[in-house]
Amino acid sequence: MVKANSYVVRFNKVLDYIDQHLNEALTVELLSQVANFSTYHFHRQFSEYVGVSVSKYIQLMRLKRASYRLAFNKSVRITDIGLDAGFENPESFSRAFKHTFGQTPSGFRRKPAWEPWSQRYELPKKERNHKMEVQIVEFEATKIAALEHRGTPSLVNNSVGIFIDWRKATGLSPVKSSKTYGIVYDNPDTTNPEDFRFDICGSVLSIVPDNPQRVINKTIPTGRCAVVRHHGTHDTIGTCAYYLYRDWLPDSGEELRDFPMYFHYVNLLPETPEHELITDVYLPLKQTKLNG
Repeated sequence: MVKANSYVVRFNKVLDYIDQHLNEALTVELLSQVANFSTYHFHRQFSEYVGVSVSKYIQLMRLKRASYRLAFNKSVRITDIGLDAGFENPESFSRAFKHTFGQTPSGFRRKPAWEPWSQRYELPKKERNHKMEVQIVEFEATKIAALEHRGTPSLVNNSVGIFIDWRKATGLSPVKSSKTYGIVYDNPDTTNPEDFRFDICGSVLSIVPDNPQRVINKTIPTGRCAVVRHHGTHDTIGTCAYYLYRDWLPDSGEELRDFPMYFHYVNLLPETPEHELITDVYLPLKQTKLNG
């Protein structure tokens, strides 16, 4: 008899394997072996657990990667993006993309409709049951350029695109030599979409002048923080946030400082494959009595 927790572990292993091998042939036979499930039943088990068939899930993950490249890496030809996504020709890539998102690849590149795109990826979140390693660090005050996203979380990528345009136009926070942050004011799972607040930020050395993108000057202040390192897609960073608030904080004896949680994106899409992304999640803490 397969226990529920073992079931979760085995399917997470399959989903992780798919993320890490999107450029390779992924068959039901191979994936059932990864999960150690019977090949005869695996397809139905997968569909019931994930909500879509194996082939559809693989296609969705490949199209997701292609979407990021279309929106944020415009120097790459659409034809090459389609071939890299496993399609035999531009026509089949265009048909699949439009059927999935309601836009052609070229239309998405010109003006991505992120809201229906994000709804397409409302799949069950992978559960993580392992204990996370938490470190306490002293964060040094960092000047940042910030673009304030206000409104539905599903449109954050629109704001990301504007911030990328600002970075390229001004050169004040070059992605290769500056750090990239996200400041999280609200929990997207419990906040009304129109009230959601999130800042997209890059470290800077000088004052940001007025600009058409409305990027402004802010500072991440000095202070103690609990830090957890997240590996993989940004879609599951919330697991680290929940762990810090729900599991780690009550037993830590620590108290929260009056500054929101923030993320340091150690590497970024689309240059980095989604399964290789690294994000440090910072939870600001009060100074200890010993430190004042």
